[in-house]
Amino acid sequence: MPIQEIFFYLFSVIMVTAATLVISVRNPVYSILFLILTFFSAAALWIMLEAEFLGIVLVLVYVGAVMVLFLFVIMMLNINQSRVNEGFVKNLPLGIGVALVMLAEVLMVLWYKSQTGTDTYPLPVPHEQGYSNTAEIGERLFTAYLWPFEIAGIVLLVAIVAAIALSLRHREGVKTQSIPLQVSTEKRDRLEVIDMPVEHVENN
Repeated sequence: MPIQEIFFYLFSVIMVTAATLVISVRNPVYSILFLILTFFSAAALWIMLEAEFLGIVLVLVYVGAVMVLFLFVIMMLNINQSRVNEGFVKNLPLGIGVALVMLAEVLMVLWYKSQTGTDTYPLPVPHEQGYSNTAEIGERLFTAYLWPFEIAGIVLLVAIVAAIALSLRHREGVKTQSIPLQVSTEKRDRLEVIDMPVEHVENN
């Protein structure tokens, strides 16, 4: 068996196992840690498929920022485990239905794969030395997919502003910064010149 297939099956088993543990462990902190392991395994598979830009972004953005934020929020919140268990039991039938649908889709794909053979999904053609996946993605984003890229940026900006507006709370007795008041401030409002008499001290 080639070394590429060995690493592929190794990372695939790790990713599937970690993803299963994400939804099966009771401790939410452990769940986040297993999710980080899942992202690392997926990034390794993308790098093996010569999509190194997506793999690096997955590690830097999701593992380095989003997952750390999730872990920080979960550790700061006081999670009531009994209420979580009640919600799990309440939504169990819906979760089982979704899981069965996903299992049926996976079995259909595997059956179609066995009927059509391995030529239907060939391996990616290896590129020549010096090929840049990052440059290729950037060229496609800013040429063929420029408008979807700009629209996605606007949607994310609106989502950020909406999240800030929804989380903003006004409380009494809290000092806040007033930008218009600071800009309109004049020198006489901040500086006071005091004329003090000069005292002569005699040397003994």
